[in-house]
Amino acid sequence: MAALEEEFTLTAVPLGSGPDGPLGVEPSDKTDQFLVTDSGRTVILYKVSDQKPLGSWSVKQGQIITCPAVCNFQTGEFIVVHDNKVLRIWNNEDVNLDKVFKATLSAEVYRIHSIQGTEPLVLFKEGAVRSLEALLEEPQQKIETVISDEEVIKWTKFFMVFRHPVLIFITEKHGNYFAYVQKFNSRILSKYTLVLGQEENSVIQSFSTSVDRKFISLMSLSSDGCVYETLIPIHPSDPEKNQRVVRSLLLKSAVSGNARSGVGLMVLDQDHLAVLGPPLPTSKECLSIWNIKFQTLQTSKELPQGTSGQLWYYGENLFMLHGKFLTVIPYKCEVSSLAGALGKLKHSQDPGTHAIPHFVNWEASQESGLGSQNSEQSKRIKESEKHIEVELRKFLAIKRTPDFHTIIGDTVIGLLERCKTEPSFYPRNSLMQLIQTHVLSYSLCPGLMEIALEKTDVQMLQLCLQQFPDIPESVTCACLKIFLGIGDDSLQETDINMESVSDYANTVQGEKMEEQAEILQNGFNLEEDNCENCAQQLSAKPQAAVEEAALCPVIPKRAALLNAILHSAYSETFLLPHLKGIPAQHITLFLQYLYFLYLKCSENVTMTLPGIHPPTLNQIMDWICLLLDANFTVVVMIPEAKRLLLSLYKFVKSQISICSELNKIEVGFRELQKLNQEKNNRELYSIEVLELF
Repeated sequence: MAALEEEFTLTAVPLGSGPDGPLGVEPSDKTDQFLVTDSGRTVILYKVSDQKPLGSWSVKQGQIITCPAVCNFQTGEFIVVHDNKVLRIWNNEDVNLDKVFKATLSAEVYRIHSIQGTEPLVLFKEGAVRSLEALLEEPQQKIETVISDEEVIKWTKFFMVFRHPVLIFITEKHGNYFAYVQKFNSRILSKYTLVLGQEENSVIQSFSTSVDRKFISLMSLSSDGCVYETLIPIHPSDPEKNQRVVRSLLLKSAVSGNARSGVGLMVLDQDHLAVLGPPLPTSKECLSIWNIKFQTLQTSKELPQGTSGQLWYYGENLFMLHGKFLTVIPYKCEVSSLAGALGKLKHSQDPGTHAIPHFVNWEASQESGLGSQNSEQSKRIKESEKHIEVELRKFLAIKRTPDFHTIIGDTVIGLLERCKTEPSFYPRNSLMQLIQTHVLSYSLCPGLMEIALEKTDVQMLQLCLQQFPDIPESVTCACLKIFLGIGDDSLQETDINMESVSDYANTVQGEKMEEQAEILQNGFNLEEDNCENCAQQLSAKPQAAVEEAALCPVIPKRAALLNAILHSAYSETFLLPHLKGIPAQHITLFLQYLYFLYLKCSENVTMTLPGIHPPTLNQIMDWICLLLDANFTVVVMIPEAKRLLLSLYKFVKSQISICSELNKIEVGFRELQKLNQEKNNRELYSIEVLELF
């Protein structure tokens, strides 16, 4: 149901408006504040809840404002156009518009659009569009002509479609109407001819619009008193071709067909429309709220002083000109549905009573009926997932269009929205195909990794870690927890990308190895006593330590998942707090794996691991340091981790010792080379003795 509350007057004095009413009402960057522009010389900033002006600005005598003032949400400044070509920009502290920033443009402006989330746009009367920033860089730049001669812009709207700005404007020429849709992410301008059908003799008096994932729903109020709907595709099959779209009847006899002025239309939500105009030929003008789903009039309010037909709405407030005063009418619209009505009837029963069906089948149990219903629903969802997968495969097989990135992003967002509304719906194969297009990112579809974490889908998480460059540290740690905590049996049944894992991870702890009397790694013997404090603790089971170091502590599939973590981008400042929340036994397991990788790197001169895109030595050491920085006080209390740290300490110390000795040898060779050069310069024979150490 919808309800109109008590109206109140926003302006205490009549607006200096012409016969067509004020130019516009636009929101400010602050809540509850609006810019009201009359068709004369004045712009007023109002605070609606207080019903009082906060500021007023006027152009000089002889000048006239020709475009409604708007707020630049990125800077908080106000923008207005007077005398069609003169652009003014000011802020709340300025008093005189004649002394603020001024730019004279080369063409006449029709409207400036500004909404949250993007920079302001300027629409010229010839159909060209420029961003405000581009205009300010070169105000006298040449503006091209987009629409044909005698074609006039009648209405325009600017909105966001999945974070991408879209502009639509309607033009009229000799009784024919055209719609232009400009998408700024792809710079595509599409033109559509509105086919009026049987009502071709009627005149369109007002427009409004709503948008969903695929279509712009353009609604129009015609002179026959009916509301029509035209569906314009957001992603046309042939953007450069002039396409024809047909209007369909949406609401019959919303206003009197004899009304020639004071009529207006505004979409409030997906179910409700606000209509200005007399409902009957003899009645006065009214504001009516219609439910288009059930074709019913919800509520109406008579306007005895008349109206200009202009209607604006923001939040839950409707703005209109009632008589000569700008009036605000708060309204409430509840989502109405038959299911909601049935739900109210169900809850209105007396407590403790139960609804009795009209027919009872004593042979069929209620549980079997529910089971059959669930089975049918599950079958329907599986068929839907399969159909989506097939259609997506067909789409990816064709040649990519300029708006390919946008279509992929919108498709993912649409699938994720359905996953939220239907928990059993999870088109995993389709989502995997979309990720592999290499056009997605975490910022574009954050819900993708959220649902993968909920489903513990490690394959999808691995793919996201490999493809997305902007994953937050909190999500990376959430993936790490799942990779370390999931069971080996579950991983064995999962298809994991194993490119980053070579033969070094095929030997897992628990498998027997041939006994070796002595193992040397880079000239270092684990049994050799080079660390005075550590040797005593390691000498108890030297052979066990050697075998443990030579065995991979995790199965190959878990190793591949952990390698994806090692390759992910991060910032230490944001990552460390999240690492503290990982259980100690998981930290120990991860450290054991990193230590194993470090030993494998040390087995060859290049200090690298085999395989395709394996972790680097720097990545391994960085993660060891990160884990110890975040969890050192906890790790040292665990016996297994303590012994691991001692082994790591002894091995790193031996590596440092080797590097030090190699550095001395390098210095010695440099001295020999230097002396050899001096001997060649003297061209004399000499015998020299060098003491290197």
